[in-house]
Amino acid sequence: MLTVLRASHPGPTAVVTAAACALAAAAGRGPGGTALVGAAVLAGQLSIGWSNDWLDRRRDRAVGRADKPLAGETVAPGTIAVAAVAALVSCVPLSLASGVAAGLVHLAAVACGWLYNLWLKAGPLSPLPFAVAFGLLPAFVTLGLPGAPWPAWWAPVAGALLGMGAHFANVVPDLPGDLALGVRGLPQRLGPTGARMGAAALLVAASLVIAMAPGGSAALAVAGLSAVGLALAGGAVLARRSLRRAAFAVTVAVAGLDLVIFVAQGGRLV
Repeated sequence: MLTVLRASHPGPTAVVTAAACALAAAAGRGPGGTALVGAAVLAGQLSIGWSNDWLDRRRDRAVGRADKPLAGETVAPGTIAVAAVAALVSCVPLSLASGVAAGLVHLAAVACGWLYNLWLKAGPLSPLPFAVAFGLLPAFVTLGLPGAPWPAWWAPVAGALLGMGAHFANVVPDLPGDLALGVRGLPQRLGPTGARMGAAALLVAASLVIAMAPGGSAALAVAGLSAVGLALAGGAVLARRSLRRAAFAVTVAVAGLDLVIFVAQGGRLV
């Protein structure tokens, strides 16, 4: 069972699910609505993670990815395929339980994840599914509220920037192996420095949008501007090879800070 869970990309799955639950609670979905959001997002993320590992199993095996169960053949590929389909099927009623509009929006976001896995991962449009999927997440939360309101403009914009920034940052550690196997998404095409700079730029933009959200507190604005400063500091040392690992750590820290501020602004989604 643990091996199967390891193939689901448990880290990102847990972070996205927790963030969605926190955003739903902050937006006023209540305990029941928050639980529905969490269950739907968890099912969708599990389906995306499992399908990603199943589709990449030969590539991961070729580069000796010890962290991937299918690369080490410690779990049958069919088991992961069945798990991915089961999670996707369960995601449909769980998403629609928040309402038809909210459900369709979330299913569109999950479809973006599958589209990335199946097609866009190796091409220059690789950031697009992340932009659309994370941009739609606030809408999934707010459309489940009474009256089914759309979120304020800043939330989808910030979500899209965060999603693309996470995509760029996530690619950096695996970039040499990706290039060796012909995976040439946009971050890979930009190279190591370009990918890091892209992540920093996108996260700076997300920080500014979140911090300047209408009605936000001064404390959140200061936190957002601090994230901008951290991201710029990380970008400033990218050219020095001895500091690139530190710069990557700073980028990840900025992404985490952006996410916390985004959740803190959840009460202003509508």
